[in-house]
Amino acid sequence: MIRRPIGNSRPLNAIGLGCMGISFAYGPAMEDADAVSLLHQALDLGVDHYDTAEMYGFGDSEQKIGKAFHDRREQVFIATKFGPVYNRETGQRAGVDGSEKNARRAIEQSLNFLQTDHIDLWYLHRRDFTRPIEETVGAMADIVKEGKVRQIGLSEVTAETLRAAAKVHPIAAVQSEFSIFTRFVEEGGILEACRELGTTLVAYSPLGRGMLAGWSKDWKADGWDFRATMAPRFQGEALANNLALVEEIARVASDLNATAGQVALAWVLQRADNIVTIPGTTKVANLKQNLDAADVTLTPGAIAKLDGLAAKVEGERYDETGMKGVNG
Repeated sequence: MIRRPIGNSRPLNAIGLGCMGISFAYGPAMEDADAVSLLHQALDLGVDHYDTAEMYGFGDSEQKIGKAFHDRREQVFIATKFGPVYNRETGQRAGVDGSEKNARRAIEQSLNFLQTDHIDLWYLHRRDFTRPIEETVGAMADIVKEGKVRQIGLSEVTAETLRAAAKVHPIAAVQSEFSIFTRFVEEGGILEACRELGTTLVAYSPLGRGMLAGWSKDWKADGWDFRATMAPRFQGEALANNLALVEEIARVASDLNATAGQVALAWVLQRADNIVTIPGTTKVANLKQNLDAADVTLTPGAIAKLDGLAAKVEGERYDETGMKGVNG
């Protein structure tokens, strides 16, 4: 097991659990009992960092985590997020609200759903472009002073936004997509800014939303699935191209007696010692496989092969609307 702190937290398992999929985006939500069982087994296996958000099933993910951990709160580090707002009747996104009013509404709801008196790490999920980042971070900092939040973070921001926010309050974490296929945090200076500021990079989708862990060109969505409708990398000729690249990862993995997914996680964790990951899954077998990635050490030759793949990827990670909300 690799253990690393997030901001000033205790050392945590560097392979946490992203909890979006238990409620949202990848087919039907899990039944509560099944989700609680998964979360309990994850804790037994050594996972202590759980990442969720208000928007994941309109709070359903938070409620499942609350049911699982309300009686073992001291054993887990819980991160959640606020900002995006939705029309609950239609499910349509209605923008991002980083106002103090919305922050206070969101934190009270999250505390209630999670059945806790504090959040370990609270993120602004997306930048509110209608107001200065300093305003939102200032409001979040006030809530830290009240004891409802231990640390704050930002998600999908630029290095410039991070530096501006850090002048108002320490930023414990920046959550951004980072994988063999998605490397903008290195190219855009975000990882460098995190090092300078003592900020942890929390890498979401380190398995490329499942693609890097093995994928079938014949895959069909089970109910509504983000990948089928809003992720160009999973569609048409782009998917065929990208699956060929995954085969290259699998060949590297075979040489290391590992799986493609384990190599993908090991690659992210070996980029810097201030990086942790939150791969998501709804299956215990996949969870165990992910955790075993901590024992995979990539050779210089393997890293060289993997480093060239991002430039060959086809398709954006989000559709046009989604891309407008990132790199804020």
